[in-house]
Amino acid sequence: MVRTSLRKPALSACSQARLVNNLNDELAWGLLPLLFICGGLPVGQVGLLAALHPAVWGLGQLITGPLSDRLGRKPRITAGMLLQAVALAGTALAGSFLPWTASAILLGVGTAMVYPTLLAAISDVAHPSWRATAVGVYRLWRDTGFAVGALVAGLVADLAGLVAAVWVVAALTAASGLIVAVRMYETHRPTEQP
Repeated sequence: MVRTSLRKPALSACSQARLVNNLNDELAWGLLPLLFICGGLPVGQVGLLAALHPAVWGLGQLITGPLSDRLGRKPRITAGMLLQAVALAGTALAGSFLPWTASAILLGVGTAMVYPTLLAAISDVAHPSWRATAVGVYRLWRDTGFAVGALVAGLVADLAGLVAAVWVVAALTAASGLIVAVRMYETHRPTEQP
């Protein structure tokens, strides 16, 4: 647990990024629909916005996964986390359907850049003799992100409002991207594709 969480810079950077990524997923699924409803959107538009993020994320992985194999892991993880932060900031600043739509799409693109690449980076670094342990610890941090996201976003929303919760999660996401930029090293050297 210590090796993956603290000692190995790439593994610890990936683990914290995955925690924060799930933290912002929790915000997207739990509080953003409430923000959209409070913004006066009808239920159909709220449903569309809620569906855009996972749809773009799911389809986007078909592109971003192979890109990380060809171009490396660190740039995609860093850029993906920072793009998610920008998307969340855009959500906090916006107040109508079209800007929220653009933010939801950007959030999906950022998540697609991060989601498959983090797990690939863990596999790059962890030796087969302890890879399952490393993946298990990584998943512990990943799944903890849901609980932390619910608590952080919920508490901030109760104390300061929904928009404040979005800003806090945007700031945490940006900080996570910067941690990856500073702490992580490139784990995958691109090879010639067949």
